[in-house]
Amino acid sequence: MVGWGGTVVVAGCGLTRDELRELIAHGESSGVEFKRCGISHFQLARELVALANFQGGALLLGVGDDRSVVGLERFAGGAGEGYRKLEEWVMQACRDKVRPDINPHFEVVRGVDGGDVAVLRVERGLNVHCVWHNNHRSYFVRVGTTNREASPEELARLFAQRRAIRLEVQPVSGTSIHDLDARRVVDCFRRVRGQETPAAPGGDGPEWGEFAGAWERLLVNTELLNDGDLNGGPFGGGKAGRAATLAGLVLFGRNPTRHLPQAKIDAVAYKGAEKDYDALERRTLRGAIVPLGGVVPDEMVEPGLVEQAIQFVRRNIVTERLDDGIRRVERWDYPQEAVREAVVNAIVHRDYLLSGTDIELSVYSDRLEVVSPGRLPNGITTERMLAGCRSARNELLKDVMRDYGYLEHMGMGVPRKIVRGMREHNGTEPGFVEGEERLTVRLWK
Repeated sequence: MVGWGGTVVVAGCGLTRDELRELIAHGESSGVEFKRCGISHFQLARELVALANFQGGALLLGVGDDRSVVGLERFAGGAGEGYRKLEEWVMQACRDKVRPDINPHFEVVRGVDGGDVAVLRVERGLNVHCVWHNNHRSYFVRVGTTNREASPEELARLFAQRRAIRLEVQPVSGTSIHDLDARRVVDCFRRVRGQETPAAPGGDGPEWGEFAGAWERLLVNTELLNDGDLNGGPFGGGKAGRAATLAGLVLFGRNPTRHLPQAKIDAVAYKGAEKDYDALERRTLRGAIVPLGGVVPDEMVEPGLVEQAIQFVRRNIVTERLDDGIRRVERWDYPQEAVREAVVNAIVHRDYLLSGTDIELSVYSDRLEVVSPGRLPNGITTERMLAGCRSARNELLKDVMRDYGYLEHMGMGVPRKIVRGMREHNGTEPGFVEGEERLTVRLWK
């Protein structure tokens, strides 16, 4: 049968003429492309690669852009022999022009409004495919009814979706170990992890001084620095050297937004239940994700991004009252653990390739919302997330945040801390709303 949600699902026995007419009548889509038969090997490879790099789909040879069936004139010389040559021509293109090669399902449906149509079906690729032409690789993606060459960000996201690369350990252009706060890095390895390390930099500042070289190998081995020859990747290209990885920069960076403007939180507290320019407080929260600890246990010398967010919420929702006329206590409108879990999840699981969007933290008169840029990763849905299914877009970020105690080892923060926490606090059900490129967590006052 034929599905109209972008891709095409065809029964194994092949399309009937009526099914093909219906498919043509619906026109081109993100999963259906029409082409006349006189295209080149390169053009054929480009169409199939774009479909495979998206969600799969069907290429109909012998159909014009106006949905008219023009037939397979080029290979019509003798239905049997002609169409065998057509199939060989298609498969040759898929072997010679596509890397890794594609093996499409091929069939010819005859007598469709006076002409024959070849249907080439491709599945969603397990790998990222490219067109190999003139000793050059070109990566194409499907955008609506058109194909276009993938941008660096789109290509990086494709590889991440296929799990061929890990974005968080890609180098950030123009950075080095000197863009990492030495105090925070040393605090992580020595106090948090209890690990033996090279000598610590002297002084109280974030500089590395003469000890940078001794620390580089440790940071390369823990993927906080990149050991590649080129400082490139999806976050820019540039000079050779050991660059900070995305994870290293956002976790321990001295000024992460200098190189990654999206590594921040836009926090706003509104007077009412809707967005308003006349807000109670607006603040852009920047800095390293993790805090700088002190000598005394549980002492915090400098807050990290999580603590900045919690402090913003506290300023805008906490009320004080006298309990029994003696003790002054702090009463939150929301359970602190639920707020912290929502903020930490947004930081850890956001899509850092979406350079034009920030995490949003919004406090309204009746609710609190945390918006994380990006779709849920690796096939996770909101239903599966609420059931405790665990999958991370940024595994290294998750592991380091777990070392600091922000995430529990069971990975059940959403059902335990957010859902159960809100029910016990005020009997409300939190909302989890997935948009096109964002996930909103909503806590009711």
